[in-house]
Amino acid sequence: MSKVVRLDPIGQEATVSTNDHLLSVLLKQELQVLQECGGRGMCATCHIFIKEGMEHLSPVSRRERRTLGVIATCQHQSRLACQSKVVGEGVVVELPSGMYLSEMSEIENLIGRRTEENILHPLDGRVLVETGKLITRSMITQLKETQSEVATQVATSQLN
Repeated sequence: MSKVVRLDPIGQEATVSTNDHLLSVLLKQELQVLQECGGRGMCATCHIFIKEGMEHLSPVSRRERRTLGVIATCQHQSRLACQSKVVGEGVVVELPSGMYLSEMSEIENLIGRRTEENILHPLDGRVLVETGKLITRSMITQLKETQSEVATQVATSQLN
């Protein structure tokens, strides 16, 4: 049976089968969501906020609670889309503002330009480059170090 999920602030609605993860909703809507850990709840790149309907989602697991604990922007209504199964109607998801660091080639093309939205750290959600800031070569170096840190963290998590 299908459930309707509303996505704010973009104002879209999407359907999802009962017990499907919210991540599948985001991906169906062609939203740029990274899956650094492959949907295992270890990297926080699918961090979202639940505006309404928390009771219509699966309970938070220990792994998800541990991952949410390291996200700087975590709030009471935070969840990981890859770990949140839709079990009832009335879920409203708020997408965090900003984009997660992904391909360095994309970022390098932005040198000398101002960011249109925050660039977020993929492990903890903190803002690496604020909206409107000029991207410099030194920022690119910092972003490359962050990308390396993410790869190491994800590889380590996969071994555990």
